[in-house]
Amino acid sequence: MSDTPTLRIIVVDDHALVRSGVKSELAAAAPDCDIVAEASDVEGAIAAVHSLKPDVVLLDVHLPGGMGGGGAEVVRSCQDVSETRFLALSISDAAEDVVSVIRAGARGYVTKAISPEDLADAVRRVAGGDAAFSPRLAGFVLDAFGAGTQVSVADDELDRLSSREREVMRLIARGYTYKECASELFISIKTVETHVSSVLRKLQLSNRNELTHWAAARRIV
Repeated sequence: MSDTPTLRIIVVDDHALVRSGVKSELAAAAPDCDIVAEASDVEGAIAAVHSLKPDVVLLDVHLPGGMGGGGAEVVRSCQDVSETRFLALSISDAAEDVVSVIRAGARGYVTKAISPEDLADAVRRVAGGDAAFSPRLAGFVLDAFGAGTQVSVADDELDRLSSREREVMRLIARGYTYKECASELFISIKTVETHVSSVLRKLQLSNRNELTHWAAARRIV
């Protein structure tokens, strides 16, 4: 691949371990991809994009900082950097996350279950101006930009939750134990309990079963 131009990549994720893993896997699977910088929050990502103007930004959807808009806020704030394209890389496969970041201007959305080879392919496709989605996620975009309205209805209630509360809510609704949730998000069990209590209070729900039904009814689990 020596004749292939190098693609300059910024990796944005609030977990250092994830950033390290992405950098390592891309280095092995895609010698044409050069990680030129990384960022862990909204402000850092926006500054890095404007400073370096990379070809592609690999962007987590839920990020701390800024005005609370996460990855979508980064994309919207970098629309003036026309040479940069955004590919969301997230643990979440929830419809509202996919739609929000695509509406903001991202060219694709893949989950962290993706293989290194497929991730490299997605980066190249997005860099070339194409769209790239994990298998079932494209349907969310088609629904949202067609006749679908369910996602926007759910957004009003989800706006009450912080980015971290949304992550915890989805995992708990999928049946994760507090311990499993803590391990997945690199936080303590006590922090998970605190977030769950806050989610239940904000959504006016009584227990985990009601939360599961609430999330399933809105297709966000």
